[in-house]
Amino acid sequence: MERDLVGRLAGAECLVLGAGGFIGANLCPALARAGAVVHGFGRAPAHPEALPPMPWTDAEFQDRAALAEALGGKDVVFHLLGGSIPDLAERDPAEDLRGNAAASVELLELCRAAGVKRMVFISSGGTVYGMPRRLPIPEDHPTDPISAYGIHKLLVEKHLGLQARRNGLQAVVLRAANPYGPYQNPHRGQGVIAALMARRLSGQPVEIWGDGRVVRDFLHVDDMVDAMLRAAVYAGPHRVMNLGSGIGRSILEVVAAVDQVLGLEGADLVFRPGRAVDVPVNVLDVSLIRRELGWTPRTGWLEGLRGTADWLRQSGVLGAGRQDERARALRGCA
Repeated sequence: MERDLVGRLAGAECLVLGAGGFIGANLCPALARAGAVVHGFGRAPAHPEALPPMPWTDAEFQDRAALAEALGGKDVVFHLLGGSIPDLAERDPAEDLRGNAAASVELLELCRAAGVKRMVFISSGGTVYGMPRRLPIPEDHPTDPISAYGIHKLLVEKHLGLQARRNGLQAVVLRAANPYGPYQNPHRGQGVIAALMARRLSGQPVEIWGDGRVVRDFLHVDDMVDAMLRAAVYAGPHRVMNLGSGIGRSILEVVAAVDQVLGLEGADLVFRPGRAVDVPVNVLDVSLIRRELGWTPRTGWLEGLRGTADWLRQSGVLGAGRQDERARALRGCA
C-alpha cells in the first residue's frame, strides 16, 4: 500500500456496509492497515477471523434506525450491501427492487441527514451496459441492462448522481468486473471461479451455461480493494469508473486455468442451456481508472487463482458445502 494513500486515510471514520461478506472481509483489514477507524454493518460475518477488531452493527439493510445510528460521525461509507445475486433478482424483481435498490435510496437520505460526505459504491460492470456495442467497454457506453440486477444497480447509480448534484455528496461508483479471491463463498450462486474450484476439488461435474465461450473480465479482490481505497480519497471530476482487469477470458479458458492450478485434468463438463440474462462478452475499458486513481491491477492471473485455491482448501468451506447439499437432499426426501 502506498504511503500517501495510508496518510490520507489515517484517522478517517469509515463505515463498511456489508462488512461480513466476501469483499468486506478483504476491505476491512486493508482499511485498518491504512490507519482508518473501521465500523462494520450487516449480518454476522461468515469469516470473523478475517476482520480486524472493530465495532459492529448486527442489523439488516432495511433497519433504518440501526443504519442511521451507524452513519453518525462517519467520513466515508463503503456501500457493499443491496446486491443480492443476479439469479434471485431475476426470479423476483419486485422484491429485489424493494429490498436492495429502494433500500439504497433510503440510505442516501440517511447519509444526507447524518452529514456523510463521501461514498464508494460497488456497481456491476458486467450487467449495467447490456449488450456491448464496442470492446473493451468504456464508461460512456450506453447503459441498456438486460437483467433486473443490472437495472437496479444502475438505478442506485442515478440516485447517487442526484445526491451529488443536490447535496454535494462525493460519491464514486466503481463498475466492477467479476471479483474472485479468498473469502468468496463458492456455494452462494455467484462467483464462478470459487464455485468452479469447489466443484473440481470435490470431484463434482462442472455445470456450464451455454457453450462455454461466454467471455468475462475477472479481477482479484486485492486489486479491487486497492481501487476502493483510492476512490475513497479521490478528489477529481469523474464519478463513475470501470474496475476490471481489461482482459477477457472465456469460461472454457477459466476451466483450463483452474485445472492447471489445481493439478487436475479431464473435467466432467455438463452444458446447460444459455441464459437470457447473459451477454456473450463483457470486457471493461479501465484506462480511466488507471489515469484518475493511479491504479493498476497487480495480481497475476495464475497467482490469484493459486491463492484462491489455497484458501478454499484451508478454510473448511468445501466440507460445509457438502453438509448443505446433504441437508437439502434430506429435506427433499421428507
